[in-house]
Amino acid sequence: MLNKEHNEARQGEAFASDVNKESFSKYFYIESYGCAMNFADSEVVASILENNGFGSTRQIELADLILLNTCSIREKAEQTVRKRLTEFRKLKHEKPGLLVGVLGCMAERLKSKLLEEEKLVDLVVGPDAYRTLPDLIMEAGTGQKAVNVLLSRDETYADIAPVRLDSNGISAFVSITRGCNNMCSFCVVPFTRGRERSRDAFSIVAECRQLFEEGYKEVTLLGQNVDSYYWNNPETNTSTTFAMLLENVALISPTLRVRFSTSHPKDITDEVLFTMVKYDNICKYIHLPVQSGSTRVLQLMNRTYTREWYLSKVARIKEIMPTCSISADIIAGFCTETEEDHQDTLSIMQAAQYDYCYMYFYSERPGTLAAKRYIDDIPEEIKKRRLQEIVDVQWTLSNESNKRDVGKIVEVLIEGDSKKSSQHWMGRTSQNKVVVFPKLNHTIKKGDYVEVVIHDFTKGTLLGELKNN
Repeated sequence: MLNKEHNEARQGEAFASDVNKESFSKYFYIESYGCAMNFADSEVVASILENNGFGSTRQIELADLILLNTCSIREKAEQTVRKRLTEFRKLKHEKPGLLVGVLGCMAERLKSKLLEEEKLVDLVVGPDAYRTLPDLIMEAGTGQKAVNVLLSRDETYADIAPVRLDSNGISAFVSITRGCNNMCSFCVVPFTRGRERSRDAFSIVAECRQLFEEGYKEVTLLGQNVDSYYWNNPETNTSTTFAMLLENVALISPTLRVRFSTSHPKDITDEVLFTMVKYDNICKYIHLPVQSGSTRVLQLMNRTYTREWYLSKVARIKEIMPTCSISADIIAGFCTETEEDHQDTLSIMQAAQYDYCYMYFYSERPGTLAAKRYIDDIPEEIKKRRLQEIVDVQWTLSNESNKRDVGKIVEVLIEGDSKKSSQHWMGRTSQNKVVVFPKLNHTIKKGDYVEVVIHDFTKGTLLGELKNN
């Protein structure tokens, strides 16, 4: 996972499930782009639509409604969506009555531009307005342009059971918070997803338990900043912190793996770390975005910590959990970044010994604090050169990390066939490393936990064989 642009889960892939074609009179097709939160939101949207007479389809030509769940985090993501929307014009010409809609962060940010200036879509729906989709579809069906991008201070969709779209039946996302209160200067999320709010703990645990009863073996608790999860029960006036929630989910079953993403360094506490140690089924992996290794740049980014403080947090994680894998997000070429700042980023990577990173160069997003306060003054060729140097350092670190696993016996949760061969299984370790091994034991099936001896590795995959096979 060296580059987030190419490795986010099924980025841009159609997110739809097979259904009984006689069950519905209309069908929707949905594509999701960006972070895991968007994929989780698509599952909420699918539930709302199926409860209102729409079935999902993988075949876009059968769809009466096409939806793109979009991301605004980088300019390239928006360009990809715009290109996709222009491709739908031909479909709309061939199929009168076909509706095209944009959901998510891009919908929130661009609003009327998509509807009026570019005339690419029939409806625009923000992340907090998915409950209104049925009414908006009816409105758009009359020829009116339908839009609802109002942000909410309390919407969490806690009562909606997501439809697990295109699921492997083993791993599932469970949203626990929405929005973000951290005003990082480069980030558009607070403006597209609104203020932070936490979903009630009972509904989260109930959803995770239901998934386990349906055969799922792993849940990932999602939020822009999961560690700041905090829910107060109005009936008992008692509070649930993220560490408490994590424990409650882990207690569902020792055979249910629990992951979480994403952590802000300032909010992950010793309480969370010791909870992770206490339960073997809480995966020993933390995504801890750093963004820059320069204290000066971190201050411009409004990250609220220094280089030294971040490294002390990494050291604390390693002290409490020596086997914990750590990954990060890194931005190259932020406003005013000097060569010295860049070298600070390269050195913090070496100091933190990241197992893998998501890396990209700075892309100014309109409306963010950085766009208002600073000049995007680093030439693109310098951004790309610095990004490549960051990628090169991470390749070495990932290579060294994988090399250390050779000879080890690791527990792997089998997720399905390897992408390259149906004769091999693919799964992940607790540390979130992908493992591929041959299918030599025919009693083993998808969803099983197995012990694998690692004997080799590629750029992003550990290679092994079943222990005692």
